[in-house]
Amino acid sequence: MTISLRLNESDTTLIKKYAEMKGVSVSDVIRQTVLERIEDEFDLNAYEAAMAEYRANPSTYSLDEVEKELGLR
Repeated sequence: MTISLRLNESDTTLIKKYAEMKGVSVSDVIRQTVLERIEDEFDLNAYEAAMAEYRANPSTYSLDEVEKELGLR
């Protein structure tokens, strides 16, 4: 799939120089940056959900308790 992106000249120059510095293509820089941003948002949403669950039921378990529960000991 091809996606077009409109950038002003200074942004274009910055991205091209960054890609050159890293030894990768502009497409690789943009692809990796977008995917990292998406992953960061998924991680933040998972964290927020886990914290909400913890606040509703603040139970914690030791490593020993978890290993026993999972049959690892």
